[in-house]
Amino acid sequence: MSRLLQLSKPSAWTLEPDISTLAPNSGWSNKDMDPVPPHLRTWTTWNYVSYWISDATNVAVWELASSMLAIGLSWRQALPAIAVGHVIIAVVMVLNGTIGARLHIAFPVLNRSSFGFWFSYFSVISRTILAMFWYSIQTYTGSECVYQMLKAIWPSLARVPNHLPHSSNITSVGLMCYLLYWLIQFPLMLVSPQRIRHLFTAKSIIVPIAWFSILIWALVKAPVRIGLEPKHTSLSGSASSWAWLSSLNSALGIYSTLAVNIPDFTRYAKNERAQFVQFLIIPTAFTLMGFIGIAVTSAGEVMYGATLWDPLHIVDRWESRAAAFFASFSFVLATLGTNISANSISAANDMTALFPRYINIRRGQVICAVIGGWALCPWEILASAPGFLSFMSGYTVFLGPFAGIMVVDYWLIHKGNVDVPAMYDPNGRYRYWKGINWRAAVALLLSVTPSLPGLIANINTNIKVGNVIHLFDIAWLFGFFSASGIYWVLSTLFPARETFINKPILLAMAKTKYSLWVHTTSRKKAMMLR
Repeated sequence: MSRLLQLSKPSAWTLEPDISTLAPNSGWSNKDMDPVPPHLRTWTTWNYVSYWISDATNVAVWELASSMLAIGLSWRQALPAIAVGHVIIAVVMVLNGTIGARLHIAFPVLNRSSFGFWFSYFSVISRTILAMFWYSIQTYTGSECVYQMLKAIWPSLARVPNHLPHSSNITSVGLMCYLLYWLIQFPLMLVSPQRIRHLFTAKSIIVPIAWFSILIWALVKAPVRIGLEPKHTSLSGSASSWAWLSSLNSALGIYSTLAVNIPDFTRYAKNERAQFVQFLIIPTAFTLMGFIGIAVTSAGEVMYGATLWDPLHIVDRWESRAAAFFASFSFVLATLGTNISANSISAANDMTALFPRYINIRRGQVICAVIGGWALCPWEILASAPGFLSFMSGYTVFLGPFAGIMVVDYWLIHKGNVDVPAMYDPNGRYRYWKGINWRAAVALLLSVTPSLPGLIANINTNIKVGNVIHLFDIAWLFGFFSASGIYWVLSTLFPARETFINKPILLAMAKTKYSLWVHTTSRKKAMMLR
């Protein structure tokens, strides 16, 4: 009983700060927030290759490519949109990723140097909410994959009666599969970021084999001359151009979150060069997987007479139970890897910055699993809140400016000369004005506002906003370049001189603190021996 009473006190959950922490006190950092020490920098070039192959083999990527055909583009137009979009996002990924690999700090800490210590919490909190939301949706997607696996083993599962009311928006079997997937996923969330890379390696081998097998099956059943060749664009003129740009923006948006918080992963790189491969692997992997989605969906139209954008709907129509099981298993693994990399680890890193005294990455992932997995009830969101889904999908209006401001601040304004210890100090040089870099605030306001009418019209289609809706069609591109330009102009005309230094300050202060601790401890021991 006394043990339970102790656990009820906040002090029982307090994390011990690292000896060499850069923060002025334990309330501002913990071991997971501090710069990654050399012995934990384990990610190699191959790890980043497998990471991105793992993320490219994702149900959302499959459906993204296929959905471009739904708006009237031909497959020859859709593939370049995917390729160009991922070339752009790869450039941003490497620019922001290099910062993480060079400084070995996470996104929530790095963001303080450009947004200001306190204003950075706006992007951190919004990223946390977004990550938990998508964790919830991806977990539900994974549960549908588990259902197909179980149905392949026991076909009678499809006939199990439902004992939940219709208003629940989920069936008894659906809830069972959701619980099973959540239980499969949860233990993997307790694995450290240094070791979880092995899951990405396994996924990058197993899932592409399965997807290429599905592609071969599709091309045998419906060769290119039947499935793809007859498909031509149904658009012309400006409608075709805007549709292509909108598709390009969709390709950018699917991993626009990681373009912002990629330092959460590149901080573990053995060196800067290890993550440069992202520039090549991202557009290659995503374009290839996009083609698989387009080809298989087109083949499904020929064989089943319906446009099945969701690959699980195609698997559901297969007669071979073994093929259905292994295909569904590949989608389970695909969803697992993506949900952990893009959502739970990101949310956990953000939560460590919000409550560093009590939350580390492992605890953050547990919180994400509970809130994102159960409190948000994804089946309710998917069934009854299309407007909310549209709003969350439209969050790219913020992510483009976030990424642009980070890139310009580090590479053009400060030219890489930043003070890492000051990023952990609320009273340090990145305090700006009351903890707010007003230049970033103005750039964010001016770059986001023009896209808001389009976002509103996307949420509520009854609202007509005219041609201004096209800005929302290119929200990421507009936000990135407009915020970058505005921030550069303001920072050049009104420089924050207190943040400029001649060379970067990295771990010197931490080493000084550690040396002082060692010296003090040695003296105490010597006095005790006397």
